[in-house]
Amino acid sequence: MTDSTASAAPVVRRAVLADESALGELDRATWSTLHAVQPRPQPPYEPFFDERHTPRGILVAEAVNEAGERATAGYIRVVPPTPLACNAHVRQIQGLAVAHWARGRGVGRALIRAACAAARGEGANRITLRVLGHNAPARALYEAEGFTVEGVLRGEFFLNGSYVDDVLMGRALTP
Repeated sequence: MTDSTASAAPVVRRAVLADESALGELDRATWSTLHAVQPRPQPPYEPFFDERHTPRGILVAEAVNEAGERATAGYIRVVPPTPLACNAHVRQIQGLAVAHWARGRGVGRALIRAACAAARGEGANRITLRVLGHNAPARALYEAEGFTVEGVLRGEFFLNGSYVDDVLMGRALTP
């Protein structure tokens, strides 16, 4: 693999049903107490796609891995936060994962930018998310992409013997 191949920008596309296995594996491989409020997944694993989480709401990043092959490098789930018509102008990031081998290569940034563009394309004018207070790398990335803290639910989760804040962030989707 050449340096130019390794540094090539990731390609982001809409998920398809055939991504189920790769996305499930990526989700399990990137599970961490830094961002997860649920216990580590155990076999038999739940399907990655279900009624609430369809390919329509997920963008997939592909990049060249260490073996020089194009592979699934990450995903972002962006969906309407509620089914209410009065909230239809908002999209919410409800999951972002980047493969360990792809970190530091702009995959997360590319996914966030693609999610904002897709949300704009669906007529949304605002995007929000929730991130755990102790997840400094994610918070820094979101802030660099224009998200600001809009609220903090202090001690919302009790994880590994400590209370953890739930940080609410958002931004306008201006062209």
